[in-house]
Amino acid sequence: MATPIGNAADITLRALDILAEVDVIACEDTRVSTKLLQRHGIAVPLAAYHEHNAEHMRPVLLRRITEGQAVALISDAGTPLVSDPGFKLVRQAIADGLKVEMLPGASAPLAALVLSGLPSDRFLFAGFLESRSTARRRELAELKAVRATLIFFESAQRLADSLADMAAELGDRPAAVARELTKLYEEVRRGTLAELARHYAAAGPPKGEIVVVVGPPLPAPPPSDADLDASLKAALARLSVRDAASEVADALGLKRRTVYARALELAQVDK
Repeated sequence: MATPIGNAADITLRALDILAEVDVIACEDTRVSTKLLQRHGIAVPLAAYHEHNAEHMRPVLLRRITEGQAVALISDAGTPLVSDPGFKLVRQAIADGLKVEMLPGASAPLAALVLSGLPSDRFLFAGFLESRSTARRRELAELKAVRATLIFFESAQRLADSLADMAAELGDRPAAVARELTKLYEEVRRGTLAELARHYAAAGPPKGEIVVVVGPPLPAPPPSDADLDASLKAALARLSVRDAASEVADALGLKRRTVYARALELAQVDK
């Protein structure tokens, strides 16, 4: 059995029960996890599993599971498998037909989404953006049309530049920068992307792990009367009044009855 367990700092009673029962606990940093286990009186062997040794340790942990041992995977902060090598371990365990259980813990992307005050009915977690501006802006351009709140991880050193690129590519949307979520020095700063970019450019890189939440695309302004008339006149030159009104209403996102009435007026004027 492989059991991913979320954020050691916000651990549940069920998670503590599982940790006390397993044969080995795979963790990012044994020093961090040792403090957690000692605090709760748990004496279970630890095995380091992180991005630098994952290729070597993955088959070792999977072999222990196939031999009947129970392996728990925990993270120093946040939820295992979200932007960490735990994903490959669980994917391989599933492919091998091994039982996998999940014990939810704190999740930085979801915590940031809730604290941002931005729409949460539809959201996309996009992980880390590219480190170089040109590639990052290309990636952001692909996300521009996504009609959902966007959630990113970002490094402190790149934060100001990334926010500026977001403002340039996505438009100056409302956003929030959250750091050290569920920890002692948790902080959330809200504003537009341009405002946040200016703040962090002046204040310098903040400390801790950072999540950026960006609101969905801003609604397009309604077309003006002049825009409606120009579109109708062009459509009336090749279509009937009814068909022209239908085409323009769909294109401009207006009610067909309103557009049809205006199309009739324009058609009468042109006679």
